[in-house]
Amino acid sequence: MSNSPTLDLAAIHSGRVKALAHAQLAGVDLAGAQLADADLSQAILRGATLTGANLQRAILRANLQGANLVGADLRQSDCRNADLRGAILLDADLSQASFAGAFLAGVMLSHLDLSAIDFRGADLRGANLTRTILQKTDFSNANLSGADLSQADLEEANLSGAVLRGANLTAASLLCAHMDQTTWDGALLHGACIEGTPLADVQTEDEEHY
Repeated sequence: MSNSPTLDLAAIHSGRVKALAHAQLAGVDLAGAQLADADLSQAILRGATLTGANLQRAILRANLQGANLVGADLRQSDCRNADLRGAILLDADLSQASFAGAFLAGVMLSHLDLSAIDFRGADLRGANLTRTILQKTDFSNANLSGADLSQADLEEANLSGAVLRGANLTAASLLCAHMDQTTWDGALLHGACIEGTPLADVQTEDEEHY
């Protein structure tokens, strides 16, 4: 028998309760909940419904596997090391959020504006970032193996130490992106803009030896 205290979901939904560290909230319906500034560190929100929830500045270093965050407001939220595998983030506002070290394998982040967001060391294997705005986004030491970045805008993004093995960067803009020690094995770069990057230097050398 569980010794966990019974949680008042109505109070949580209205924002009256925000101290939720280690809370057991798997599968609960918190659509539209007012959780700005809530502490959900180490909480279990696996499969929870958080559509349209206000999670501004919330500490979401939690288990959010399969959570529905469609249209949620995660501006300035702390999602470092969060487990977001299988989570749905369509139309979510992730401005100024931090996903450093987060687990985002296979997550769909297409058509979002993720400019200047911190994804350092994050696991984004197989993630869908099609047509996503990623200007000045920090992917240093992140794993983007097999990710779909086709038509993404990575202008001035930091890809130093990132792994892009087998990633799809077709028609992506990599203008002035930082690429120190980036792994590109098998990456698709057809039609990509590589001006101002080390890749452009390599291309120029190849043309000179053609």
